[in-house]
Amino acid sequence: MREDAEALDIRDVTANWVNAEVLQRQIDERIKALADLSHTPLFFGRLDYLHAPGVELAEGADGERFYIGRRHVHDGDGDPMVIDWRAPVSQPFYRASKKDPLDVALRRRFGYTGGELTAYEDEHLSDPGEVERTSKLLQQEIERPRVGPMRDIVATIQPEQDEIVRSGLAGSVCVQGGPGTGKTAVGLHRVAYLLYAHRERLARTGTLVIGPNSSFLHYIEQVLPALGELEVKQATVDQLVAQVEVRGTDSAGTALIKGDARMAEVVRRALRSHITEPAEGVVVVRGSRRWRVASYELAEIVRELSERDMRYGAARDALSQRIAHAVLVQMERAGEAPDDRVQDAVARNPAVKAVVKQVWPAVDPAKLVLRLLSDAEFLAEHADGLLDAEEQKAVLWVKPARSVKSAKWSAADAVLIDEAGDLVARTHSLGHVVLDEAQDLSPMQYRAVGRRATTGSVTVLGDLAQGTTPWATRSWAEALAHLGKPDAVVEELTAGFRVPTDVITYASRLLPSIAPGLAPVESVRENPGAFEVRAVSGPGEVVAACVRALEQEGSVGLIAADARCAALGAALEEAGLTYLAPGEETTADSRLTLVPASLAKGLEYDYVVLDEPSALVSAEPDERTGLRRLYVALTRAVSGLTVTHETPLPELLAPR
Repeated sequence: MREDAEALDIRDVTANWVNAEVLQRQIDERIKALADLSHTPLFFGRLDYLHAPGVELAEGADGERFYIGRRHVHDGDGDPMVIDWRAPVSQPFYRASKKDPLDVALRRRFGYTGGELTAYEDEHLSDPGEVERTSKLLQQEIERPRVGPMRDIVATIQPEQDEIVRSGLAGSVCVQGGPGTGKTAVGLHRVAYLLYAHRERLARTGTLVIGPNSSFLHYIEQVLPALGELEVKQATVDQLVAQVEVRGTDSAGTALIKGDARMAEVVRRALRSHITEPAEGVVVVRGSRRWRVASYELAEIVRELSERDMRYGAARDALSQRIAHAVLVQMERAGEAPDDRVQDAVARNPAVKAVVKQVWPAVDPAKLVLRLLSDAEFLAEHADGLLDAEEQKAVLWVKPARSVKSAKWSAADAVLIDEAGDLVARTHSLGHVVLDEAQDLSPMQYRAVGRRATTGSVTVLGDLAQGTTPWATRSWAEALAHLGKPDAVVEELTAGFRVPTDVITYASRLLPSIAPGLAPVESVRENPGAFEVRAVSGPGEVVAACVRALEQEGSVGLIAADARCAALGAALEEAGLTYLAPGEETTADSRLTLVPASLAKGLEYDYVVLDEPSALVSAEPDERTGLRRLYVALTRAVSGLTVTHETPLPELLAPR
């Protein structure tokens, strides 16, 4: 298939060089999408139907066999050899069961090692004499060691996951899932499915995956290309709103207020305060004639535009046209026959431009926010009834900046500027947005994401128990309202496929304090995993725990409070152990990663050594946030966890 694409000759099929460039680019993308992936088989399953799909069921009718894979594969004659996992005929591979076989006689799973077929396993779903059993190949694939970036799960998608993956483009979905339930994979595979089912529409409108940090995005960046999807963009929220350079930081209290939804109304009021009542009418001179629009007429036009749900900039442009229209009405009454060109010329008349500048001046979003954060009187005027005096004092800069360029903007300030920018000119909306680790966003950040999907849908992924910011989401209903998707369906995943039983049971001790009422994850893994809590006396013993973990197959993550990472890094170097930073790709020769706790979210390692849990907790602004950070760190392990500590463990994790 790749060779066929490479052999295409477009010299005689394009009308001009522009068409040729566009077509060649499409061919190049097709060739890139058809690249071979090492150790990735083209098919992983087979379905033998009792009857040919789509044919009316009849006694004695012939069945049909399909091989299921990551990509559609056809032979030299164009006949399908492997069916794309997203095709409707592939769905029973994930949904069929002994209770509901969906007309499937046999489901076969193939096992691979290094890309080589090594095993297969059959389920005769329509045979009443065969007992339903757990798939060993499925279990082995789930528990396979993690080395390198995150991989796709097309061979192991579970029925409850498949239902979310194949949900329609029109509706938004929120997935609440504990550690190891596969919510990130579900979100990415939903993008792949939507691109398959609605390719033309999403090619026009675009798709975007939003992650918590660059390390996380690097970790997941190979999943969609492995499924042949190369056009999906990735970004963090900070990158989305990067209209100014972020060089400053806020205290937790200040960031909490700046991220509050009330700030949206403060910014709106401040922007609208620039609209003023016209002091006098306007006189437009054309040739020997003078046309006057009285001040009361101007005031009526301004009032009408102010009351309409229009962006500030669009209304400003409309104001000049409305004034010009009022002039044209007078011209027509005087017997003239002006056309659209005359109206445009009047709208550009210096007198009209002058009154627009006075009544509805242009506003720069960054300068507007700069004034709000620098001018106490201006802030007080527009925050009246929204922020109290202490809250206003908290968001004001101690030392006001002189200009937009010299200001030390914080991440929360950039979100405010993005809000102001959208009030001035509408933000471009995408066809679909995936928002991962959503529980950590502030209301203002939700608004920033939501305005990029006003005409599209959203897949929200998160876990309320893993919220590690002071403004972490309290409920999905509240978050979805800020996102502008209050009608989104909330789905919950509770079956854990990644975290071993012993590890998730230990971490779940924290749930009553960090997320009361949230159901704990139930691990479906047969392997309980390796788990140990070890008292140590210095970094040397922590390093020794890493050495023992490296004796096992797979990746190893040493997770520690950010402030302790430098000392632990020095201890690793002294012991002759090389290590990676989060986001750097693990290989067979380099399997150890030193992970600051603040960057651990969303990552996974076969074996985790967790250093000093109490230090993780005390590093956060409050105990609840600290315990949530600890919960995240505890649940990064796939095969085993060793907890090392010199100081006493947090009370909830103390030996029982």
